Amino acid sequence: MKEAIGRAISEAGIIPAVKDADALGRCLSLEQDVVFVLFGDICTIGETIETLHRAGKFAIVHADLIGGLSAKEVAADFLRARGADGVISTRPQVVKRGGELGMFTVLRFFVFDSLSLRSVEKTAAAVGPDMAEILPGIMPRIVRRLSQHLPMPLLCGGLIEEKADVLEALGAGAVAISSTREEVWQL
Repeated sequence: MKEAIGRAISEAGIIPAVKDADALGRCLSLEQDVVFVLFGDICTIGETIETLHRAGKFAIVHADLIGGLSAKEVAADFLRARGADGVISTRPQVVKRGGELGMFTVLRFFVFDSLSLRSVEKTAAAVGPDMAEILPGIMPRIVRRLSQHLPMPLLCGGLIEEKADVLEALGAGAVAISSTREEVWQL
């Protein structure tokens, strides 16, 4: 399953990231097979995952954004038990646990200075996620550097709002971008 998700992400180039139920409904008819879920709580996330599965899509859930989940490893266990195919988190321990459970894992980083940039390379190598994601994704020079130095594929997200942003990120070495901006989903 992990290989199928990685292949689907790379082939799509653009991953819809949904932040509410309305966006979830609109993404169901898209060609992309992978959806990043950025909303919900412990009472609703199972239904969201089932909705995506019924539409033939992989559900990769951002654990940090699900209300009621802790910042501990058990968040990955909870999401796996609800049927999530993968987990996104800024918390290395959650991503590491997701990998142990056979989930597709994305370790997300906010890059805002040289210290946080160095942390990406060090932490990603130590945790070993299936993919790393940096935000904001509109830094082609940084994307190029990381895509050449990380031992896993790189995703870009955050502030990607138009076609030029997508093309710059992909041209700099990202395998795909994720965006909540629906205008970008079908480029």
